[in-house]
Amino acid sequence: MALTTTGTTTGTARVELVIGGMTCASCAARVEKKLNRMDGVEATVNYATEKAEVTYREDLTVAELIATVEATGYTAAPPAPVRTEGEPGATAEEDGELRTLRERLITATVLAVPVVVLAMVPAWQFDYWQWLSLTLAAPVVTYAAWPFHRAAFTNARHGAATMDTLISVGTSAAFLWSLWALFLGDAGMPGMTHAFEPTVARGDGAGNIYLEAAAGVTAFVLAGRYVEARSKRRAGAALKALLELGAKEVTVLRDGREVLIRTEELAVGDRFAVRPGEKIATDGTVVEGGSAVDASMLTGESVPVEVGVGDTVTGATLNAGGRLVVEASRVGADTQLARMARLVEDAQNGKAAAQRLADRISAVFVPVVIVLALATLGVWLATGAGLTAAFTAAVAVLIIACPCALGLATPTALMVGTGRGAQLGILIKGPEVLETTRKVDTVVLDKTGTVTTGRMTLLGTHTADGTGEAEALRLAGALESASEHPIARAVAAGAVERTGGLPAVEDFVNVPGLGVRGVVEGHAVLVGRARLLAGEAVPLPPELERARAAAEAAGRTAVVVAWDGEARAVLEVADAVKKTSREAVVRLRALGLTPILLTGDNTAVARAVAAEAGIDEVIAEVMPQEKVDVVKRLQAEGRSVAMVGDGVNDAAALAQADLGLAMGTGTDAAIEAGDLTLVRGDLRVAADAIRLSRRTLGTIRSNLFWAFAYNVAALPLAAAGLLNPMIAGAAMAFSSVFVVGNSLRLRTFRAAD
Repeated sequence: MALTTTGTTTGTARVELVIGGMTCASCAARVEKKLNRMDGVEATVNYATEKAEVTYREDLTVAELIATVEATGYTAAPPAPVRTEGEPGATAEEDGELRTLRERLITATVLAVPVVVLAMVPAWQFDYWQWLSLTLAAPVVTYAAWPFHRAAFTNARHGAATMDTLISVGTSAAFLWSLWALFLGDAGMPGMTHAFEPTVARGDGAGNIYLEAAAGVTAFVLAGRYVEARSKRRAGAALKALLELGAKEVTVLRDGREVLIRTEELAVGDRFAVRPGEKIATDGTVVEGGSAVDASMLTGESVPVEVGVGDTVTGATLNAGGRLVVEASRVGADTQLARMARLVEDAQNGKAAAQRLADRISAVFVPVVIVLALATLGVWLATGAGLTAAFTAAVAVLIIACPCALGLATPTALMVGTGRGAQLGILIKGPEVLETTRKVDTVVLDKTGTVTTGRMTLLGTHTADGTGEAEALRLAGALESASEHPIARAVAAGAVERTGGLPAVEDFVNVPGLGVRGVVEGHAVLVGRARLLAGEAVPLPPELERARAAAEAAGRTAVVVAWDGEARAVLEVADAVKKTSREAVVRLRALGLTPILLTGDNTAVARAVAAEAGIDEVIAEVMPQEKVDVVKRLQAEGRSVAMVGDGVNDAAALAQADLGLAMGTGTDAAIEAGDLTLVRGDLRVAADAIRLSRRTLGTIRSNLFWAFAYNVAALPLAAAGLLNPMIAGAAMAFSSVFVVGNSLRLRTFRAAD
């Protein structure tokens, strides 16, 4: 679905641009600020999806917008058309970027480990070990760290500084000073060692090298970038999953023949056949046949809808009954499925990019460190300490400010937290998700497939006087076993479970929209709606009529059973509430969340389910786009909303919510649109997911505090020239060990009993 400029009624147009070259949230803010400075332009740039949504005056051109972005130091282009499944090149560019980053990370890790070990263990510092360290560190600081140097250069051209600037300047300073010390100082002499002395004293730096800092910082930060890149790569997968949900091929009726064509070739007015079990190719009107259509994927309606001639059907829904002939009324971008895809895309693009904690702090920290390093150099030169001593102190400031522990703070906590989550059936998409879990106060729960099982189940049996329950189930189950209707399958499955085997059926007949008839063990049996019996002049006894009315009042489907001209039983069929849902609601309340049931099903069904699950607030009979509106309304009331769902009808709402939790038993579209995926279909895992996410966020915060506190405390010592390089290295190593150890505590996280 390629997006191009779209005209509006107010003399403006809108375009979506793909932005390249962004490395942190501050990059997105810079592009957004530059675009918004243009007269008549309103832009929102999303770092996660790497897209800019721009509204502009019609007298401007897209080329001018792209030129503005490029002048800022980034690339911009309209998005390429979404390729269908199996078409070459769909993700080649993304795979290439991720592969390059992985190669840089592997290179940095393999080469940096021996450099760090040699520098930290004096006993292993053999003759000329420093030259081996230089040989190993050079590719790390040049090839592996190249993305940081390139980003720092781009930022410098525009008078900005980010974490890339600090990493680039720090690693370059460490490496260049080491080169000076090796070639022009004393560090290259045979037998040179880093003697570990637990003292603080001034030194001129001519015999010190900092290769381990340069290589180690590069490896650590690349690890964090790789984790982030993998999570970002999935940001647009929700849209792709939606677009791939529809039928790929369709059987069109032309000149009395059935012709198989691709769905994209359908035109408005074409008539096409839909056999039982097939997806309906596009929105249209039934012109022949009758059937039950399972629309739960799109509407959340748990009971299949009976359709006949003149009824409208929606593309991507499933024909669960007889053969249909449909006349296409909407195709391509006009279909309900395509509109839902746009809803998901708009929700994703409209969601503010969560700026990472390190980037926010670095906005102040990085310029301060650079200014402090320059000030240190100037002060030492002014006091006549000599060029070597001045550069030693200035470089020490940059080295000690290098975020060694900071490079580990987020990725280690995220790796351990997500690894532990995977063991518990919880998939966390990325660090941005974690900040939201701390703030959510309202949880919106989809009904079908989330609070309920998502499939029809036989829940109750009421029999007339003189009729045994087992006999009614056996005869009804036998007849329903010959039908493909979801309600019939529920009756048959319940009968088998409660009575064992079922007898054979003769003379089976399906009565569209009403039920079935046939002969079982010599009895003429009818099973279906009350209207089926009324058409056969079979009266419903008062006790069964009361049972039928009570079942429908409770939101359940009443199935009437009759044989030999008499009504014998009423069966209750419904989408059953999961056994764990009530306990899950209690756990969510304990986390400070207010649960709300949101469903496309009717109000009676919704209230019955809510009462059984322990939910007080119910919003029912809403369409997919209305689910998004409900979430927006709750957000407008000042609530921070978490959404739990599993269907395509939930995908847009999951993307719009502050926190989207997708049931892993649901559709790909819902899973990709969510921020957290619950692999098991157990709602209790939602509470565990929020607890784990909050714990992981707390660990990241404590890691970041420790990393920056270490830097802030050590900077004055470095500026004063009182920081022994080995003590600095040991302190940096201890800081990293602390961060890793703190992160590993997440492995002890346990799901609630």
